[in-house]
Amino acid sequence: MSSPAFQVPSSRLGVLMVVSGPSGTGKTTLCRKLCDAGEAIFSISCTTRAPRTGEVDGKDYFFLSEDEFVRRIEQGEFFEHAEVHGRRYGTLKSFVKDNLMRGVDVMMDIDVQGAAQVRACLDELVQQCLVQVFVLPPSSEELGQRLFGRGTENQAALDLRLTNAIAEMEHWPAYDYALVSGTRESDYERFKSLLVAQRMRCELQR
Repeated sequence: MSSPAFQVPSSRLGVLMVVSGPSGTGKTTLCRKLCDAGEAIFSISCTTRAPRTGEVDGKDYFFLSEDEFVRRIEQGEFFEHAEVHGRRYGTLKSFVKDNLMRGVDVMMDIDVQGAAQVRACLDELVQQCLVQVFVLPPSSEELGQRLFGRGTENQAALDLRLTNAIAEMEHWPAYDYALVSGTRESDYERFKSLLVAQRMRCELQR
């Protein structure tokens, strides 16, 4: 007697992991480490800020002029865009959606403004693939120490980032998951485990 036949999923859609959190929590490092391990690809944002030392156009960011960025907004090319610290940031629609359809997981390291736009997006593919993670520092004191330890900004800039970070952290309840930073090793293991679990969601199977 033959067993009943059933359809096993042969492919899946990619996971769109939106990651937010104040500077100094290690969110960008987590995303890049996961991508460097071949687990996902990093969504490359467009920005109007100047490149920092060592940053490469087309690898770290797409560096655009203010006029070019505005032109792309008007043409509807951005998946999301926001203004942060007086500079514009945005993600191209085509990059994100094309990879999701091919089953490639995409990391988006964006601020709370950009995440809110993604959350409000009515595109069925986006809603189907979306998972949101907010990375929190262990304490405000620890966050201040991490930012100060970078040594890349003066006191005025540091004070501004701390003020913005406190306001930004008020948005964490709007996300699906909250990762309270501990050690680099434990943060990465929890972060990777979350992505692996999301891949098995039934609505992503095809």
